[in-house]
Amino acid sequence: MRFTGCRRCMGYDRTGYIMVREEETGWKPVWKRCPAKCTQQTRDAEIRRIQDLRERETTAAPAQAAPPSPAVPEPEAAPPRHPATPRRPAPYRGNLTPAPRTTPTARPSKPAQAAPPRRWPAVALDIGPDGWHLDIPQFPAPAGTKLTDWFAWLGTGLPVRVDRIHDAGHNGDGIICLSASALKTLGLPAGLPVTDKSRAQLHKKLATAATSVGMELSEEVGPTMHAFRRKGAPGGPKTSARIVFTPWLGQGTEKQKATNDQAARLASVAGQPDAAALARRTRAYVAMIGVAPGSTPATTGMLLLDAVRPREHWVQDEETGEWSSQLRDGALPSGDICVPPAAGSRHPLTRDLQQRNEAVCQEEDFKFWARPLTEDEKAMPYAVVVDTCASYLAVTESLRLPAGPLKHHTNAVWDPKVAALWWCDFSHLAVDEDLPHPATFDGQPPQGPGWYATPTVAYMITDYGYNPDEINEGYLSTHTVPLLKEWTGRVRTSYKQAYADLGLPDGQDPQEFLDAYAVHKQTDDDPDAADALVLATLIKELYKGGIGKWADSARKSIDDDEVWLKKVVASWHYRPELRFTIIAAARIAAHRRMRKTFNLTGRVPFAVNVDASFYAAMEPTPLELLTFTEAGKPVPGTLRLGIAPGSSKHEASIPMDAIIKAMDGGDHPSRLTHNYGTDGQAVADDSQTFPEEAG
Repeated sequence: MRFTGCRRCMGYDRTGYIMVREEETGWKPVWKRCPAKCTQQTRDAEIRRIQDLRERETTAAPAQAAPPSPAVPEPEAAPPRHPATPRRPAPYRGNLTPAPRTTPTARPSKPAQAAPPRRWPAVALDIGPDGWHLDIPQFPAPAGTKLTDWFAWLGTGLPVRVDRIHDAGHNGDGIICLSASALKTLGLPAGLPVTDKSRAQLHKKLATAATSVGMELSEEVGPTMHAFRRKGAPGGPKTSARIVFTPWLGQGTEKQKATNDQAARLASVAGQPDAAALARRTRAYVAMIGVAPGSTPATTGMLLLDAVRPREHWVQDEETGEWSSQLRDGALPSGDICVPPAAGSRHPLTRDLQQRNEAVCQEEDFKFWARPLTEDEKAMPYAVVVDTCASYLAVTESLRLPAGPLKHHTNAVWDPKVAALWWCDFSHLAVDEDLPHPATFDGQPPQGPGWYATPTVAYMITDYGYNPDEINEGYLSTHTVPLLKEWTGRVRTSYKQAYADLGLPDGQDPQEFLDAYAVHKQTDDDPDAADALVLATLIKELYKGGIGKWADSARKSIDDDEVWLKKVVASWHYRPELRFTIIAAARIAAHRRMRKTFNLTGRVPFAVNVDASFYAAMEPTPLELLTFTEAGKPVPGTLRLGIAPGSSKHEASIPMDAIIKAMDGGDHPSRLTHNYGTDGQAVADDSQTFPEEAG
């Protein structure tokens, strides 16, 4: 144990300083000089005082054999920290009583110590005739059944939290999931009150009980809320936890329903919220992804990126010695840094360009492309629809993205390693007539020059002979990095794990995969399969929504454009040019796959919408579209079946007569996708849904 500093700054790693949080610094911890204005002399005096106290206690102790020390749990080990991050200061505990000194030869053997206590991301609290029950047996239970007993239990520093996954990151609040029985025992209503007055009364009741034991609550009462004790507040250690009143999920205002939708889906068992299921699935989600599910899958995608690649780190000012947080190298900056060609559909910059009839970047997934059927295709009995699995995850791991702002250059020189938007004219290039044009989302040849992301330009250069010397203008990133490498690795691994739990491991034989995929949603009474299906669905929405979050143009909850500019566009995760680059890479990967399959087999889709491709076939199965090597393995880069990102699944088989009728009537074949099963038979679904989301 080290004894440095005076009574005010003792226990802090930086002698003569304390760490404080102030409103002026955004409540970020910064180093401040010791309030006692201690000097080296006063610190030396304090050390001598403690040493004298230690020696007096040693001489006063009777010379007798000390009884064996009971085994005690080893203090919880601190998680690894970034070298530039200040260590959390140890709290001052009043009178210090150092342990007696012993000579090296008389040093007693270290007693056996228990393993460090484990922390859990979430636990469920229920109650039965014999008292409180938690779905983690090792977890401590509340001492009583009163509301104040429960808040006191929350304030004891429970072993519930979400551990950080990067040294420069932050730990997250653990989650306490309350069951219906727990709510009843604590005197809380079975449903969330519907009026403002009744909700205010409920909040007052909760806040009063919390305050009586030194705890505080978030301002609004709803299906979820936070209970916390600030550092230095009386009653116990600094602590914070997220509380989920599970029976209230799906209730409250429209905003509360939207922000708690992901929690409601995690908790749903046979359509009813279940606290144990919520806690169990949340623990599995955190173990797979690394962060707790946020209010929406898109928000969770941003939370994960900030967790695996923190934007800020701690640095010390050389002159003042004060610590503060700054952006890490390669971090995405905040503020409106949009450029006119890639500002998003709602941004005023985009509207200005459109009013002047100037080009904007239109890197999007293929949308509703189709060509006339050939006579041979019309003669085939079926149209087989194959859909690409996790197309974004297939390209984002190594994709170089613009971390820095885009700067306009009028003498730009082509560089495939730079994430950028390039002014190019592909209208004169010859491309495959039976395939959609690779550079446009509608698949039609461009009518003139336009703005294209690096993946599109690179493909047109390498595969279609575009001359890069024609490029002389572009918006080039000041910092290009594989921004989503760690993010993609976690999401891909979690995605594969969830589907493997549903009987769809990567690498299955094509027929085996088709059989397993046809029944993977039939979980029956298997809770493990039901959990895996929920997790797989949310993980799919995470990467879809996470990519869409970069261009959150249509935030429905914000009607006012000025407010939208301040709250959405000024945040670090509004970067439409990132989304354009990702979608361009996914679209080009799809085109490359279609083209290689066409060159090897002569089979070519007659329609494409987002990730769905329509092929004419003799049987209601995609097996006849596959190509294999002499060793019986799928040819790399061609259409292949499987659950892995970039592989395809069988979406539907549609009678060709229905396809012909729809196309003759001016409809896109995707209108029929959800009306037919994989066996070519009609299903009872009149939703006429258009699959417009990629993934």
